[in-house]
Amino acid sequence: MKADVRYEEISENLLRWYAANHRDLPWRRRRDPYAVWVAEIMLQQTRVETVIPYYERFLARFPTLQDLAAASLEEVLKAWEGLGYYARARHLHRAARILMEEHGGSFPQTLQEWRRLPGVGPYVAAAILSIAFGQDLPAIDGNAVRVLARLFAVQEDPRRPAGRRRLQALAERLLPPGRAGDFNQALMDLG
Repeated sequence: MKADVRYEEISENLLRWYAANHRDLPWRRRRDPYAVWVAEIMLQQTRVETVIPYYERFLARFPTLQDLAAASLEEVLKAWEGLGYYARARHLHRAARILMEEHGGSFPQTLQEWRRLPGVGPYVAAAILSIAFGQDLPAIDGNAVRVLARLFAVQEDPRRPAGRRRLQALAERLLPPGRAGDFNQALMDLG
């Protein structure tokens, strides 16, 4: 892409596209941290269409952080049954108990605090903080990597440190202040 890239214009176009074309997903109807967190964990390595019925059943069974933490691991695994990658369910349950025991049922407000929870990596932490808490953080998942790499003709391998740094810098430059949650979801949908 040319040196005179207009980052703000790209962001505005993406947000306009998202406003007109975003998918109506159940986790987007509830912007609370618990609902966003459960969705982000379920969506790891799983298609949106597959996750929707599991998400809805899981939230009906465990509507709050307190309900999830109070449940037995067997109950959680039973509710997760068929979604696969069961380590995600074990981590989610363990993290719910940590949040209740060590945080008094409150959700972390920083990347570092989220990253200390089992099963939470940089993408999930940034997604939760941007979507549920409105923090200006880019959340770079595989979809965002595809969009950014194509849009800016990134040659570096995104799995290597130089490639990750380049994509992170581009995402930070594009991030519209106060709209990070929508921006990150727009990148996900477009990707």
